[in-house]
Amino acid sequence: VQLVESGGGLVQPGGSLRLSCVASGSIFGIYAMRWYRQAPGNKRELVAGITSGADINYADSVKGRFTISRDNAKNTVSLQMNSLKPEDSAKYFCNADIWSTNPVRDYWGQGTQVTVSS
Repeated sequence: VQLVESGGGLVQPGGSLRLSCVASGSIFGIYAMRWYRQAPGNKRELVAGITSGADINYADSVKGRFTISRDNAKNTVSLQMNSLKPEDSAKYFCNADIWSTNPVRDYWGQGTQVTVSS
């Protein structure tokens, strides 16, 4: 099983980016999917999560600006990020609980860099 993120880049404050993550491999089912981020010197923090039943939660710092969504048919999770701030700069990681040929466990992507700067 692999998770691959895309969509990061450099954006000015107030701008938008859309991150995507696709899961591939011998997948029988995907449960919760999440986005985390980690800035240099900081702990990895949960940004947003969405369950298989579409229950959603957000970190307080991104509420009203970020939107998480998933496409179960395509095994993807996306993060629409609007009104970006310099403090949103970090490496963003996709994480998902996946049932494959292994028992359910969580998997991580390699991360995609988001830099918010003028």
